[in-house]
Amino acid sequence: MARLPLVQQVTNAVADPYDPRSLSARARARRWDLLLRRFPNLGSMRVLDLGGMWQMWAAAPVRPEGLTLLNLFAQDSPEDWIEILEGDACDPPAALRHEHFDLVFSNSVIEHVGGPWRRRRFAQVVEDHGDHHWIQTPNRWFPIEPHYLFPGFQYLPVETRAAVAMHWPLGHNKTTNPRVALGGVLSTDLLGARELRHYFPDSEVTFERVLGLRKSLIAVR
Repeated sequence: MARLPLVQQVTNAVADPYDPRSLSARARARRWDLLLRRFPNLGSMRVLDLGGMWQMWAAAPVRPEGLTLLNLFAQDSPEDWIEILEGDACDPPAALRHEHFDLVFSNSVIEHVGGPWRRRRFAQVVEDHGDHHWIQTPNRWFPIEPHYLFPGFQYLPVETRAAVAMHWPLGHNKTTNPRVALGGVLSTDLLGARELRHYFPDSEVTFERVLGLRKSLIAVR
């Protein structure tokens, strides 16, 4: 088998969530541990995942009693225990209108929904559809931006971020198209702890840490 280029090897070692040796996969395993410590009865809960992917749950250490995924993009899952709906997490489809779940879960989604009004609407959907919730998002004040793996990327002007997105070899959003690069930059708006508390005022905000720094934020109730 041909050896991957060095840049791809580095990217996979850091960010491939499905390679158990990668930093991303190890962080996800620690996140599962945190979730199960907070919700040890996850296996008996009905869960709504806003913006999730079926692959994450297929690899999870515990399978919920019921799982519904809502995502803007269509997914075909080989797992018959996962119900997948196509739609907007800020404006769920009619199929979810009267549904209520034990837990509403979201992993790195609220920073992508777009603007304060949409984030407030996302939070309202979380409140309306679940007794409990677990809403994770990358911390704006962690020095490495997680989507582009570039130090301080989130603090740069928009035009500079778009230029970096076109030339920086790491991260998930590599492109040589200026319009696509700008669209990717504009579709990500990281939050700090104060902002997350604003959207979830009745929740506890806890942290995932790396080297003592707050890498991710989690609103839990």
